[in-house]
Amino acid sequence: MLGLVPGIHVLMGAASRKTWMAGMNPAMTGQQMTNRLFVYGTLMRGYPHRMADELARHATYEGRAAFRGRLYLVKTYPGIVASDGTSDLVHGDVYALRNADYLQKLDSYEGCGPDAEEPAQYRRAVQQVTMDGTSIDAWIYLYNGPVEKLTQIHSGRFSPRD
Repeated sequence: MLGLVPGIHVLMGAASRKTWMAGMNPAMTGQQMTNRLFVYGTLMRGYPHRMADELARHATYEGRAAFRGRLYLVKTYPGIVASDGTSDLVHGDVYALRNADYLQKLDSYEGCGPDAEEPAQYRRAVQQVTMDGTSIDAWIYLYNGPVEKLTQIHSGRFSPRD
């Protein structure tokens, strides 16, 4: 068990996917926890950022995966929102965290830790991603702000040049 603080169960928009925000306890919903993390931006394998290097030291790379969503350029980094569109895919990497407590550090990095201002720019949720043709559950940091004025990255692939 991850040792997270108690929370509540929420449903996400049109996708109606069960999710848990950072700091919430999924045991309250009867769902299984996961040690997997889907990353799609500055934490991706090989990305030139100190936190990508740190993640690689605290987790095992499992492979490439895709998430049904839309990718937006927030500033110099991306944000992802869930989508039901069959052509809306965001490509990224899946890592298996060696220690669930590392999620707390990632929450702080993503601005959704316990000391983050509300509303947080991101929220951590368990979602299904597709890896090697198989659906798996993984934590994802979903963008929690308005996207109307953001530029969508239609390829679904973030790169340092975006």
